[in-house]
Amino acid sequence: MATSAPRTIRRITAAVAASAIAVLVLAACATGDQESPPQEDPNAHGEISVQYSWIKNEEFAGEFYAYENGYYEEAGFSDVIGISGPDTGVAKLLSGTVQVALSDAASIGAAIAEQEAPLKIIGATFQKNPFTILSLADGADIQTPDDLIGKKIGVQDSNASVFAAILNANGISPDQVEVVPVDFDPTPLMNGDVDGFMAYLTNEALTVELAGYEITNLPYADNGVPYVAETFSVTDQYLAENKDLLKAFLIAEIKGWTDVFTNPTEDSVSLIETYYNQAAADNADGLESVFGALDPVKTG
Repeated sequence: MATSAPRTIRRITAAVAASAIAVLVLAACATGDQESPPQEDPNAHGEISVQYSWIKNEEFAGEFYAYENGYYEEAGFSDVIGISGPDTGVAKLLSGTVQVALSDAASIGAAIAEQEAPLKIIGATFQKNPFTILSLADGADIQTPDDLIGKKIGVQDSNASVFAAILNANGISPDQVEVVPVDFDPTPLMNGDVDGFMAYLTNEALTVELAGYEITNLPYADNGVPYVAETFSVTDQYLAENKDLLKAFLIAEIKGWTDVFTNPTEDSVSLIETYYNQAAADNADGLESVFGALDPVKTG
């Protein structure tokens, strides 16, 4: 296992690099026909489904603005259906359940390298990934990659390949670290069950800090794993057949994310709360319909 990991990581890295060529293809399309007239049919592209990597929180503020300000509609979509995660989107892309997945480069790269999945990355939200190994300052206090050696690190199944990447990038053998399977709740770190916890700088790290703990972060991007994150991924076939559609979709995304950085913070927070609450309500309605369809439990 220890000897095959570097080879696997190299294959994933190569797959990610090859897949990112699609970004250049779309960029070339975008610069070549800027003078094209607007589409006559406002719903020329119809409906598409987009799998989100996580629940509908601040990670998707750009998407929320694209909905709110009509950028998807302007781009020619009758509807863009955003589906809450967590989900890498790989299986749904390959089955055709969704057309676009907001995923991560490691998951897509692993699918390409290990399964020969016909997938491409066509864009990215984060130019610098926010992955981190989170620890407590008065605990393991993991400040450098070498501090990982001999430690118990909580890693989610979906992030196993990303964790393997930081070990490989820093010459650490997998058998030098004890991986403990965890979910995304950082409670095991706060309870002392693990020394470190794989997290997002913009999510679990803030959760633990707000709970009153002094924290230490070991950011992936500053320690040998500087790849992009929250990537837009599609199948090879969908890219080949829908370049204009995907170009229009990405332009709407750019407009939405531009609004995130140009609007007052309180406006963005309010919008995020609205879409988060809508998602929560949708989930509650779904559960109510499921349980409502069940026969009452008979007692006595």
